[in-house]
Amino acid sequence: MESLSIGYGRPHQDGAVLDLFTSWAHRTPDAPALIDGERTYSYAELDRLADRTAEALRGKVGPGDLLGVCLGHSVALAAVTLAAAKLGAVHLPLGPRPGESRLRAVAEQLRPACLVGAPDLLPPGGEQLALDLPEPGVVAALTSGEQVDVPAGTHYAVLTSGSTGTPKAVAVTEPALGALLQWYRELTGLGPGERHSLLIGVAFDPHVMELWAGLTSGAALVVAPEAVRWDSGALTDWWREAGITAAVLPTPLAEPVLGRPWPDGLALRHLTIGGDRLRRAPGPEVTATVHNAYGPAEATVTTTVHTMAPGGDHGAGAPPIGLPIAGAVVLVTDEAGRPVPHGVAGELRIGGRGLAAGYLDPELTARRFVGAPEGVEGTDRVYRTGDRVVMRPDGVLEFHGRLDDQVKVSGVRIEPAEVEAAFERDPRVRRAVVAAEQAPAGGVRLLAFVQVEEHEGGGTGTDQDAESARLLDAVRPWLPEQAVPSAVRLVDRFPLDANGKVDRRALLAAEPVRPAAQDGDTPVERTVLKLCRELTGRPELGPADNFLASGGNSLAAARLLEALESEYGIRLRAPLVLRQPDLRAVARLVEERVAALTATA
Repeated sequence: MESLSIGYGRPHQDGAVLDLFTSWAHRTPDAPALIDGERTYSYAELDRLADRTAEALRGKVGPGDLLGVCLGHSVALAAVTLAAAKLGAVHLPLGPRPGESRLRAVAEQLRPACLVGAPDLLPPGGEQLALDLPEPGVVAALTSGEQVDVPAGTHYAVLTSGSTGTPKAVAVTEPALGALLQWYRELTGLGPGERHSLLIGVAFDPHVMELWAGLTSGAALVVAPEAVRWDSGALTDWWREAGITAAVLPTPLAEPVLGRPWPDGLALRHLTIGGDRLRRAPGPEVTATVHNAYGPAEATVTTTVHTMAPGGDHGAGAPPIGLPIAGAVVLVTDEAGRPVPHGVAGELRIGGRGLAAGYLDPELTARRFVGAPEGVEGTDRVYRTGDRVVMRPDGVLEFHGRLDDQVKVSGVRIEPAEVEAAFERDPRVRRAVVAAEQAPAGGVRLLAFVQVEEHEGGGTGTDQDAESARLLDAVRPWLPEQAVPSAVRLVDRFPLDANGKVDRRALLAAEPVRPAAQDGDTPVERTVLKLCRELTGRPELGPADNFLASGGNSLAAARLLEALESEYGIRLRAPLVLRQPDLRAVARLVEERVAALTATA
């Protein structure tokens, strides 16, 4: 009988959250809890700040109330997070600049009891309280009206992206967070004398693990300077100077770090990476143990992990996402929710100790949190991730992309992740992201955004176009023609959304304005250009553009030949058209055939 794709983490241990911080504040009151530049706050100082903040809010914010926090990495953020826990309130991290529309959506849909942040950021109206914090100008804005129902026992809520553009709020209980922190502290050996970076974007749920892991272990949290969040060289230098021993990084920042020379003298022992598909294993100079972590917010930050020791042979290609952590249950299912055999791709469903209570939307919760299949132990419900994975015979999971990322191009289903992997076979490519957009003439076209090794940007249009053409030529043998992108754009970096993932919408929105399309010199040239622009969805095509390099394929060529036959009464063969160097040559070929047909008439 074939083994089914079901995996169980080892038995978990429950772990406290606030009680552990309080314990450290009493046991090691003078130990550093948070270091921000030149200023160090001890556990006792941070505890007193949190008590003052909680006292200011007491009677106005109570157990189960949503407390929205619009703060960046700072002692104020740590104090307000602790105050929420002391009050039994539900901490809702929004980041220092959540954006006016996002903040309005939170205020209207979730109606939190209180929002904390700068006065000019918060919605007008309602009572405001000044908070006694080292960060000047922080106020608590109390709101009126009844908030949405929050599941009992919720410790924090976090917003995650919604396909409709409206963020979804995930409710996570204290037992789920406590179990995660217990696992992470054991994984990293975090404890007194250690230093953990505080770097992950506040609105991104791994930030919750990062912050509470430090505060519940007796270690010191060290606030990362703004400059290191975008510069891998500055980041590793800061790790050394700050004596960081454990860190968490979003995948887009981690990948260049894994491939660059590391400075001598790093104290870093553990580096955990997550948030997106990791494309590369640690280089030979990486001296820390690297953990490739996977997990949606709906399963409390981390569900599986693949650990790579320094100096090991980690194989070629992308690292897997690994095995389930303590208390987690994972299964790979078909469309009907039945577990599939090992080696068969399917949807990853997650259950176990880390499962969130659900969304702050009962209907959405019912759609995505469903009953566990018969025969699965340790969980009565599972979360449908929408991620496509394969479980190997050894139980290790490999990530194969998103089920809902599939697009149809010329009637063929395409997995963008497979197109990205094809580009990443090329040693010149550091990372590729493929996005789909509606073509002006209808249908869908693929665009590839590629970051190449040592690419400094700023090259001339000709240089960029030549490199893009070379990359496109290299990828063609690996893909069906419908999956070959219409264009390749070279980028220096990838924009990230609030959850630390590559923002494909921002990539598409930043598409360069192409020069005005050049018209043909003859009526036939103008007709050929018009047809090719419609078929490829590229209105900027000019006479000097190549049909294949501009996104044309055999299906588009067939339609072009049909249109030319209808317009001029001539028949051309697709290979002949595809061999032409540019569209001007295609038009010249049509003119020659029309002239020959006229001469024999």
